Amino acid sequence: MELAQVRLLVSDFPACYRFYADVLGLKPQSGASRGPYEKFSPAAGSAGIALQDRAVMAEILDELGGPADGHRSLVVLRVDDLNAYCEQITARGATLLHGPAAMTDRLRVAHLKDPEGNLVELQEWLLLRT
Repeated sequence: MELAQVRLLVSDFPACYRFYADVLGLKPQSGASRGPYEKFSPAAGSAGIALQDRAVMAEILDELGGPADGHRSLVVLRVDDLNAYCEQITARGATLLHGPAAMTDRLRVAHLKDPEGNLVELQEWLLLRT
């Protein structure tokens, strides 16, 4: 078994597309900026994040027809230099909710939301201090 992607159901596809492509700097697979589907990949690794238009999925699963409520996901992206990345994305329009700050002795994090309210955690893994 292989994890192919984490897919987020979104109502405002163009706004979310711009967030993941232009603000976070992830590479879109096909350039389908109006949807109904697009996969984004970071510069390294094989995992990806995909956006799926919620209305299209509601045609298949009736329960998705209502408005989304609550935090249904937490997308986690690992970066090498958390401070530098946070500076870059805030300059491109991101608003940090928290951090960058230490979460444990081996992990620094920052948190933000995409235009649909999905939580995004940015992680910097640290070497264990002895």
